[in-house]
Amino acid sequence: MECLRCGRCCLADFTAYATEEDIRRWKAEGRDDILEVLERGQAFWEGDRLMSRESGTPLAGCRFFAFDGERYFCAIHETRPAVCRLYEPGSSEICPQHSRLGKGNPRKKIRG
Repeated sequence: MECLRCGRCCLADFTAYATEEDIRRWKAEGRDDILEVLERGQAFWEGDRLMSRESGTPLAGCRFFAFDGERYFCAIHETRPAVCRLYEPGSSEICPQHSRLGKGNPRKKIRG
């Protein structure tokens, strides 16, 4: 299933999901821009929301989620974290294509 590029999956702040492997890769690539965001924006879960350790305020989306006036895009797509690379459109209820896969309807079968 092709991504609609709506950005709903980017509303979660990836800093809570970046792996040690992602961090090692960004260090090797010299991506201080990403590493700085991770350091500044470290997140923790409080109830059902991600909160900034630095400010204590709710985090509202990935810092690298961008809009160019016509479409949404990932500003670090070429080196995005594993959680983003492995995400499959429609695999989560946050995705507008979720119901197309039949995940919301237990009677509907997915044909492969």
